[in-house]
Amino acid sequence: MGRLLLVGALLIAGVKLVQVQGFQAEALSAQAEKQRATPIDILAARGSILDRNGNQLAFSVEARALYAMPNRMREDWAAALKANPEIGSFEDRIAAIASTVEQTLGKEVSGQKTDRDSVLAKLSRDTTYVELVDNVDPGKAAVITEKYHDIGSEYRAVRVYPNGDLASNIIGAANWRKNSEPPATHGLLGLENAQDNLLAGNNGRRVVDTVQGNDNVVIPGPDRSRELTPATPGKSLELTLDVDTQYALQRMVTDYTAKTAARSGSAVVLDVRTGEILAMANDKTFDPNDFGKATEDQLRNLAVTSVFEPGSVNKVVTAATAIEDGIYQPDSVLRVDGTIKVSDRVIGDWWRHGPLDMTFTGVFAKSSNVGTLMTAQKIGQDRYADMLDKFGLGKRTQSGLPGEEPGFVPPLNQWSGSTFGNLPIGQGLNMTLLQMTGMYQAIANDGLRIPPRILRAEVSADGSRKAVDPPEGERVVSPQTAKTVRDMFRAVMQEGEGRDALLQSGTGVPAALPGYQISGKTGTAQQVDPKCDCYSSSQYWITYAGILPADNPRFVVGIMLDNPTKSPQSAAPLFHDVASYLSQRYQVPLSPEQSPVVPLVL
Repeated sequence: MGRLLLVGALLIAGVKLVQVQGFQAEALSAQAEKQRATPIDILAARGSILDRNGNQLAFSVEARALYAMPNRMREDWAAALKANPEIGSFEDRIAAIASTVEQTLGKEVSGQKTDRDSVLAKLSRDTTYVELVDNVDPGKAAVITEKYHDIGSEYRAVRVYPNGDLASNIIGAANWRKNSEPPATHGLLGLENAQDNLLAGNNGRRVVDTVQGNDNVVIPGPDRSRELTPATPGKSLELTLDVDTQYALQRMVTDYTAKTAARSGSAVVLDVRTGEILAMANDKTFDPNDFGKATEDQLRNLAVTSVFEPGSVNKVVTAATAIEDGIYQPDSVLRVDGTIKVSDRVIGDWWRHGPLDMTFTGVFAKSSNVGTLMTAQKIGQDRYADMLDKFGLGKRTQSGLPGEEPGFVPPLNQWSGSTFGNLPIGQGLNMTLLQMTGMYQAIANDGLRIPPRILRAEVSADGSRKAVDPPEGERVVSPQTAKTVRDMFRAVMQEGEGRDALLQSGTGVPAALPGYQISGKTGTAQQVDPKCDCYSSSQYWITYAGILPADNPRFVVGIMLDNPTKSPQSAAPLFHDVASYLSQRYQVPLSPEQSPVVPLVL
């Protein structure tokens, strides 16, 4: 009996072989010519961008693009119609598909028409391939493709920025690139671009049936692919930013820049101990969900890509060096004239006065150019140039932010006679706002400058976290010198009383915050007028750098305004608002004692 069954099975197999090789050979050959097995990429999931607390700033969601192959559909339907004339015409078929698309997706998806007539027009074309719509929800796409196997579905990833323009100058933007090989989401701006390789991951490989002559077109129908190599998802980036602080700073900078009618405005908040960038805001931003509408100014991160002459904020270099080298003490008295001659230039103070006896603290609280230059001459050019380098000027901070400028400090061997009359008062050199803020971080951090940074950790798809190695610090001045300078610069916010109130007041009174000791410095720098290639008498950079609180530093804030033309033409009130927010957001304890009132002019 077993032998009979075996013989029967062999006879059936033989008949099938004859059928395949003979009667069906032509049809199978024709079908084989229309398709081939092709290895293609399995796209890796792109990593997210997170703030320091894990809040998502950018992430990807899966989507699908629906497509059809009208000419192939027409041929297949004609063959099926011969076998079964009851199935209806091809026109009936594509009309039914078009109706289902509208019923499932509605009449529009992300600005693309998906109404019945629009879809039907695409399916009626004389073409080998047509995309019907992209950015479709995967579940809705499955409803259509499972009902109609001649509609194909391709993977898409939509990059989502849930907070709109929040930190967009830092994060940047990414989108789906159809023309890349393979098609995938790639960064175009900001960290999305600079960290593209880490975020993108590594693609896998699978084998699919594609159209003969075009390996990019997968034949629609039941999935018969097989995986060769799995994809490795991209890593997520954890930034140093705090989303709440970023939101508050961005709003305050935008409002204040508009209030003062400045061309632009920027601000930075650093953590004193780590150099981490907690917030970085510009008045001009863009929505990365629709970045194609943004202007060039909106796309730039001015805090690192724009340089400016800092003005009197730079006087901290002279103050710190003189204290470090024992040239003066805070209560040392200097006889300060109304002007000073440096080489062929005569430089005066911002207010007219005759000879004054000023304390060394008063020189900086009153922002005396003459007193600062007198001190710089005692320091000497070589020592001063060395200190500019220690404070991190003329070189990139290596913060991890793309497009960062190094700023400019003229090489010592190129200084002219008048150069040393410019640099100590913040003219003749330039820097970014991040560099300027970093100078005061060194003073706030007991003389140890920690380069600022934006990247905090890399997070793998399984949730494992690898902290980014912190940058190595550089000793600028001793801890005692740094504390002395912090104490001296409290007088910038000092408000005098009585008959000599104006004479005993600092230049940054509006920056004061009740209950806290504040240390900081105001700055005003003339801009270069391109018409004469000389300093303008009507256009200025307005700056401020401050430490909160001065007696137990937690935060450093740097602010830059480009030529504000409406009152108040100062950045000190903006610092007050930012410091007030930070003190509440981070529950900073009140200073045990208020800043002492000290003599500025004797």
